[in-house]
Amino acid sequence: MEDENIALNSVLGLELNRVFFAVRDTANKQKIIEFAREVLQSERDERAGSASPEGPTR
Repeated sequence: MEDENIALNSVLGLELNRVFFAVRDTANKQKIIEFAREVLQSERDERAGSASPEGPTR
């Protein structure tokens, strides 16, 4: 499952990069950056909230 998430994140990152460079307006590029930061922060918060207190499981 984690491998699938890594692959999906790679694809999403490449697509975000493509969209970013296709956008010409600086204000819209800033909106893309802010959106990406919000998504990353929510992912980090979600992972921190679901972390096991005993440590990682294997």
